[in-house]
Amino acid sequence: MSTIKVECVIKEQNEVGESPVWEEKDSTLLYVDIMGKRVSRWNSLTNQIDSIATEKLVGSVVPRQAGGYVIAEGTRFAFVDWVKRSVTPVANVDDREKPNTRFNDGKVDPAGRFFAGTMGLDMKPDVMDGALYTLLPDHSVVQHFDQVHLSNGLDWSLDHRVFYYIDSLAFMVEAFDYDIQTGGLSNRRMVYNMEKDEGIPDGMCIDTEGKLWVACYNAGRVLRIDPQTGKRLQTVKLPAEKTTSCCFGGKDYSDLYVTSAYAGMDADSLAKHPEAGCIFKVSGLGVKGIPPFSYTG
Repeated sequence: MSTIKVECVIKEQNEVGESPVWEEKDSTLLYVDIMGKRVSRWNSLTNQIDSIATEKLVGSVVPRQAGGYVIAEGTRFAFVDWVKRSVTPVANVDDREKPNTRFNDGKVDPAGRFFAGTMGLDMKPDVMDGALYTLLPDHSVVQHFDQVHLSNGLDWSLDHRVFYYIDSLAFMVEAFDYDIQTGGLSNRRMVYNMEKDEGIPDGMCIDTEGKLWVACYNAGRVLRIDPQTGKRLQTVKLPAEKTTSCCFGGKDYSDLYVTSAYAGMDADSLAKHPEAGCIFKVSGLGVKGIPPFSYTG
């Protein structure tokens, strides 16, 4: 059994670091700082960070097959041209009945559609203003369902027949039957119920064994979960309490990159957790991830 090593690799702190995506071609990690309103790329070979500012709070970023990226910011999807340093709006999901919402986590499905969910800005436990959307390759938007507290982590099973999903304030990981042809979801069910000390489920990713890795906000850890049995297989603790999301990357996708946040922490908490908001690399896990999919529109 190899020894697990946790290392702070990106020391530039993010108010709310999120949406990590490994870019194999350049050995870079792509991510956002939601509250810092920026999309960043960290080059693991040179240790350089390059960032582009966004106009609105940016929940997630994904690669685009045609080049550049797609972001879910505010209540819209937009294309990012890294060379021209430009952000071009593509589609809006403005809901006049629920004006106080913004996009949060998102990911591209195996067919090239960009799934991203929203959340209420005021974060009241009894308010369910969020929804889950897809930006289709033709730039049209579909809403899958609403009545969401805080749309968060998402991924697909290795055979593309199951969609895994987290609404953070439901404190569980859920699954849906997934139709890869249509992008349709059905048969919603729970696969893992968070335990009391495990905090709030946030971002997640899948490994090559079909197990889920879930970042736990306010609990400083990432869980490895078997969605077939509903059992927790492993816990990896991190030196930042507000762990937000994770993705596999590095050589052969054998490292787990974990984002974190420092938003809402007072001086005492920051003194206890000086690496809050940094991004960590976990190596020696003995498992690998899969490359991210790119938006095809």
